[in-house]
This record gives sequence, structure tokens and C-alpha cells, in this order.
Amino acid sequence: MIRLFVAVSLPEAVRLALSGLAAGLPGAAWVRPESLHLTLRFIGNVNDRLGRDVAAALGEIEAPRFDLVLDRLGQFGRGAKVDTLWAGVRPEPRLDRLQAKVETALIRLGLEPERRKYHPHVTLARLKSAPARRVADFLGAVGTIPARTFAVDAFMLYSSHLSRSGAIYREEAVYPLRFA
Repeated sequence: MIRLFVAVSLPEAVRLALSGLAAGLPGAAWVRPESLHLTLRFIGNVNDRLGRDVAAALGEIEAPRFDLVLDRLGQFGRGAKVDTLWAGVRPEPRLDRLQAKVETALIRLGLEPERRKYHPHVTLARLKSAPARRVADFLGAVGTIPARTFAVDAFMLYSSHLSRSGAIYREEAVYPLRFA
């Protein structure tokens, strides 16, 4: 079995800028800079054959290159159950279309459709014991992040291996996007 997800990688300068936020929030498990990415679709555990089929199906996707802008911070969860701190992107129709193509390709392989609405973001920290008030204070103190624009010229298939020190991601395949 292999645990897979599809994502857009971030340029090193963007990863380093985001990792500069990783302080001042007790109870936050910050994502390592090299692991920061924007998920298009989490797949989960699949057998090797389905993993090969996923890789092949993703290779059939055609989509144009585009730019993304990271420009805000937010959280998932409500009240005392805040569990994720994230950086969000400005709405980008080409990202939405790429994500929809990925979703369609995976459904055609027989995978269950994603039930949650797609909310493009980069997970910065998982919050296990961070009090909701501290999270709100952190977001208020940091405010907005300076807009970071970056080119998306490919998407990737990653494997994820869980370890005691967190998930370790490995790039399994790269799918270039075409010039518009």
C-alpha cells in the first residue's frame, strides 16, 4: 500500500517566507518548510496497481500554466476545536479547473469523490493543544501576510510516509502544465 496525494509545490522563497511565521503559537505543530504544498486532492492508501493507474491518469490531464497569489491566513475549526492554521490563495479559476480535472480523473478510476468543497490552502500548522483564543490572538497579531505571487507550471503526485517526526513526502511524478 502507498499513501498518495496530488499537489502544487511551492517555490523555495515562498516556503521560506511562510516558515518565518512558525513561532509564537504554543501547541502548534508547524509544517517543515520542505513539506509545505498546496493540495489538489488527498487520495489516501491505495495498492500498487491503483497507484500506477493514478499516476497514468494524472498524466492525461492537460491544463495551462498560471500564477497563484498567497495573501491571507486563516484557520479550520470553530470555537475550541480549531485544528489547522493555513495560508490561503486568491481565487484563481485555472486552479479550480485543474483541481476539477484531477478530481474527475480519480473518480473515473473508481475512487470515491471528495465530499468537502475544495478550499485551496497551504497548511502551516496543525493545532493539537493551542487554545482557540491564542490562535485568534496569533492571527490578529500577524494580520495579513504580504502577497506572494508564484508561477504554477506543474502539479505533482506525492507519496506520504508517516513517521514519529511527522509525514515525509516524496515526489512520485511531475505533470507539466502547458503554456497558455
